[in-house]
Amino acid sequence: MTNECEHFSQAKNVSPKTKGCEECEKEHLPWVAIRMCLTCGHVGCCDSSLGRHATKHFEETGHSVMEAVHDHPWKWCYVHKDYY
Repeated sequence: MTNECEHFSQAKNVSPKTKGCEECEKEHLPWVAIRMCLTCGHVGCCDSSLGRHATKHFEETGHSVMEAVHDHPWKWCYVHKDYY
């Protein structure tokens, strides 16, 4: 883990939009773990899940920071590809 990057200054105080991965719930897919976008509150599954919806959300929106949900609290910046 390194010092917090500048992308976290763009993060907002958001709440998760759903309890689980939004897309997996619609597609009836299981997930391994879920992540919440710190820009809009979108909840997506991690890269170990079939859908990789948290990463897809970043690729589609450019929202670069997310946080682990229900895990030990940590944050990820997709731009820097690093934990914070």
